[in-house]
Amino acid sequence: MKKFETIDKRTFLSTLWVFVTVNYAYCDIFTLFYSEELKKILSGKMGGMTIDQNFLLAFSIVLEIPILMILLSRVLHFKINRFANILAGLVMTVIQCWSLFSSSPTKHYVFFSIIEIATTSFIVWYAWKWTAFNPIKNNNE
Repeated sequence: MKKFETIDKRTFLSTLWVFVTVNYAYCDIFTLFYSEELKKILSGKMGGMTIDQNFLLAFSIVLEIPILMILLSRVLHFKINRFANILAGLVMTVIQCWSLFSSSPTKHYVFFSIIEIATTSFIVWYAWKWTAFNPIKNNNE
């Protein structure tokens, strides 16, 4: 456990955001391999939503959150960093839970969603527990 406490928190949070972002991307890519889901995408309607430019813009903004957090987790000052990770983690957890339970998901979507929800929930918990005090100088400030 002592080794876990010496991990640079900024780097660890950034790495978690990389991990969850890759999971989001692969889930979406794998969806294209399933013909039933691909047919829905190509029809322009999926999960009761119309896939148009406004939907894609909104989707892009939401997916920019974890991408942005990769960078922000490394560069923001401690207090803002902690708050940003908690807020972004909560937002992404809620969105992923909503998307999981708002329709009949495929098996691969459930699998990836469990990993994504667990990761963003862990980010929230980890950032919540993060304190400015650390015996390693300049690790958190």
